[in-house]
Amino acid sequence: MRKPILIGVGGLLVVLGVIFGLQGLGTIGGSAMTGVAFWAVAGPVIAVVGVVLIVIGIRRAAGPTRR
Repeated sequence: MRKPILIGVGGLLVVLGVIFGLQGLGTIGGSAMTGVAFWAVAGPVIAVVGVVLIVIGIRRAAGPTRR
């Protein structure tokens, strides 16, 4: 049950991290986050955390089943 949740939350974090990073770089406008250096750094960090969660979820899904 936790495996799909880890993968889903990880995917959401990757998407949000990319959006935050692009807003921080000024590529996506119309927000208070646009052009703020903090979000240009925090966005990729959030995306990497999401990728780690996805990898953990996939490894648990591929591992042996517990009985």
